[in-house]
This record gives sequence, structure tokens and C-alpha cells, in this order.
Amino acid sequence: MTTTTLQEETLTAASLAGGDVPPTVSPTQPPTSDPSTYKFLKAMLPHLPLLLRTAVLHLLRLSPQSPYLNLKTALIVSVLRAYINPPNPKTISETKHFLNRFPSIKGKIWVATYSIPTPTPETQTAIQSLFSSAITALSHDGKTRLPSMPEVRSVEGEWTGYRANATSSSRLPEGLSQGELYSEMMKEATGKSTILYFHGGAYWLMDPATHRPTTKTLAKVTGGRCFSVRYRLAPEDPFPAAVMDGLVAYLGLLYPEEGAFHAAVPAEEIVFAGDSAGGNLCLSLLQLILHLHRSGRKEVMYNGRTVDIPIPAGLALNSPWTDVTHSSPSCVSNAPFDYLPEPSVLHSAESKRPACSIWPSTPKRRHIYVSDELMTHPLVSVVLAKSWEGAPPVYICTGWELLADEDKYLAKKMWEEDGVRVRLEEYEGMPHCFGLIFPGLKEARRCFSGWGGFIKEVVEGSGERGSRFLTVRAGTLEEVERKGEEISRMRGDVVRRRMEGMLRGGPEAVAKL
Repeated sequence: MTTTTLQEETLTAASLAGGDVPPTVSPTQPPTSDPSTYKFLKAMLPHLPLLLRTAVLHLLRLSPQSPYLNLKTALIVSVLRAYINPPNPKTISETKHFLNRFPSIKGKIWVATYSIPTPTPETQTAIQSLFSSAITALSHDGKTRLPSMPEVRSVEGEWTGYRANATSSSRLPEGLSQGELYSEMMKEATGKSTILYFHGGAYWLMDPATHRPTTKTLAKVTGGRCFSVRYRLAPEDPFPAAVMDGLVAYLGLLYPEEGAFHAAVPAEEIVFAGDSAGGNLCLSLLQLILHLHRSGRKEVMYNGRTVDIPIPAGLALNSPWTDVTHSSPSCVSNAPFDYLPEPSVLHSAESKRPACSIWPSTPKRRHIYVSDELMTHPLVSVVLAKSWEGAPPVYICTGWELLADEDKYLAKKMWEEDGVRVRLEEYEGMPHCFGLIFPGLKEARRCFSGWGGFIKEVVEGSGERGSRFLTVRAGTLEEVERKGEEISRMRGDVVRRRMEGMLRGGPEAVAKL
């Protein structure tokens, strides 16, 4: 394990994980010179005791991770944990500015930027009305105070495809328009899948550009293409702006305007996919569509004509964030395996974060994404949705991470109570979004094979038809079949009580439940 290799993987992982990467190094450009390596080593110096302790415990097989992770991965997880929980966190503005960068485009990838135009005024009003009625109807008491309704805007995204004949250093061809780049991408698409992708980042970080390696790999596995959405981010644009952008993006795929790069895409060829907060967005958008179908409002006026809002072919989710209050037991019990901060650490860190122009010292709400009264709304904390009946097949990948309990509970509820076809894959010892953060691991390759394979399966009608619940063993990748009834012991009333306890009294109150 060389210093350069550790440097590259640590910085890439820290960038994707949303950590406060030291400003002396770039999370988007691999180190190529001795000065860069020197800066990295200097940044690592304060973490040397942590690295030594991690290495010794790992080599002695005394750490919880040692039976499941190799030494390099264990070291990176430890450093990520330190980056994400610095003693002196940066402001929200500084962190967003540093992490939401656009890396250069090179390698085996096609990227074509496309903007779905701003809908007509009539459509804007119809979509806002649709959201207002859904937020009220889906609230637990039907009396939820509506948030300020955002404008309905143009939505930009990146069409991404796999470029088989390129090298790792290949750049996009010069002199081609974005439409021509899209046409070149489509020449290599061999499958029918269109993936509507929503990136993670806690609803306030990251961008389609940071997730190009992910969308490229999904395009490779499926033979299809991804439209990765550049949705609006908090705190400037809180809920429901991101979900609204998701709906506009979906309608734009289904009913493209004249001059669009793409032809109309049938709903049975579209799969919603995302990681972490992007998984939440997929589920929120699906829950909105299911509500419209249940209430007989599955049509909307869209750019001068009445159109259906159909249910997509499936959902494919990687470590989805389904409880924004972080109240599930695994948010504490799985902390040794994850780089994400457990709730008490997160609360302490946020209390130290300096004020800035977009997040003042006394913000109007406690959560950066959503108002306090909507934190348990089923379009926000989707784990509390009453019903998923009518949903298409759903794939969920999780590790031994903070979000594991909420993901497994949701998978069981969908399957057992709502009759949804579910594929759950739980990976031994793996942290949050491990497939994206550690692409070199064989567990990551297995993850992408299952994730992309499910997408191809639901679109092309191949493969298994029933629900399946698996534990994937670390190292061997052995698949252990689980009974759906046994994957979660959590009950809906307990889930709600824990979430309400977190809102009232924080982690200490939940610990007593």
C-alpha cells in the first residue's frame, strides 16, 4: 500500500462522503507530484495517533472491523470519520463551495449536459397545487402547515453513458455540441434502461459531477444510460424543491419538448436510482406518485396538454436515507463500522459550526433540509409512509451502517404489508455507500453487479420475479438467504415513537426508549 494510493483513495472517499477535506488538497484531482503528496502527509499528521491505533488493533484482530475489512479500507474509514467530524467544522457555505466542484471529464465516460426547460406558467401552477395538496393529505393529522412553495424551474442534468473504447486518460471529443455528445453516447447504448439518478449528499452537498463514476458504472452494467439530476440543494432551497425538480425531470423524460436530445422514454424503461439522500428523493417522488394514483389525480397539465404521471419500472437504492431524524438503533450500534457520525456526535459538531450567509447562528429551523414540523412527514422521512401498495419492484443495498435498521425495516414493510416485490442485499461489515466510496473492493463490484443487474432485470423482464433477502458475506461474497419476516424486528409504532423522541429530546431521549 503506497502513500500515493492511500492519498488518492482517501481524498476521493472524503469528497464523496461529504467530509471537510483539508483545503491544501483537492478531492477531485489525484495527486501527481511530490508537493501534493507532502501536503497530504502534512494533513494526515494530526491523525497519526488514530492511524497507528487503527492499524495495531486491526492487525491484532481486536477491532470490530478487522474480520471484514482489509487494513487500507479500515484506515480510510477512520480518516473519513475524522474528516467528517472535525473539531472545528467549516461553515455551510465553505463546505459547499469546496465539495460541490466539477472535476474534469476523462476516462471511459460520455457526458452531455441537458436542461429540461422551465414549464409553462399553467404547468407551474398545476405542479405547485399538486405538491400543496399532497403534503397536506399525507401529513399524519391532515393539518400540517405548508412550507413556502418553491418556484417550478428548469432542471439541468447530465446524460451519462459508458465509453467502451476510451482510455483512462481520454477526454471528450473536442468541437462537439452537447447534443452531438449525446448522439455519440447513444451509439454505444445497448440496453433499454434509462436511469433517472439522484445523487447523495444529505440534500445540501454533491452534484451529478461528483457521482459520474457511479452513473458511468451503472450505465456499463445495464448497457443503458443515466440522466443524473442537478436538483436544488438546501439550505437555500429546502423541501420540497428537490422533489419538485425530480418530478419535472421525470416528466421531461416522459414528454420531451421539441428539440430535446432524447425521444420520449416509456415509464416501463425508467428506473429511479440514487444513493443516501438521493435514495430518499427516489422514495419521496414515488410516494408522491402513488398518492396521486390513490387519490385519482394521476394526470397533470404539462406544457399545454394533459398527461399521465405513471409509475416507473422500479427503484434501485443504495444506502437510502429514510429517517432524517437519525433515530434508529443502528445509528448507534453500527457506529464502529461506519464513517458517518452517530447522532450525539453529529449534534455536538453542528452546534460548533460557524454561522454564514446561508446558515445563520440562529437558523429558522434545526434541520438544514426541512422545517421542524415536517421532519416526520412521509415525503421527508419516507420510513413513515403509511402504504407502498402499488409500488414497482424495489432494490435496497445496505451495509452494517448507521442507516441499516431503517433500510431493513422499510424493505420488510414494503414486502410484508404492502405486497411490493423487494430485493434486499445487506453486506457484512460495510460502511455507508461502500460501493461508491471504495470501488476497488470486490464487495463494491458485487454491489454494482446486483444494483445494475436489478435495473436491467426490471426493464428487460429477465431474471428473478419474486422477493429476495440476502446477506452477502465479506471476503467470500457468499450469499446467505434470509427470511423476509426476520430481517427487521422494528414495529411502525416504535419507529414513530423513536423519531418523535429524537425531535423532543435528542439522542439522550431516544436512548431511554
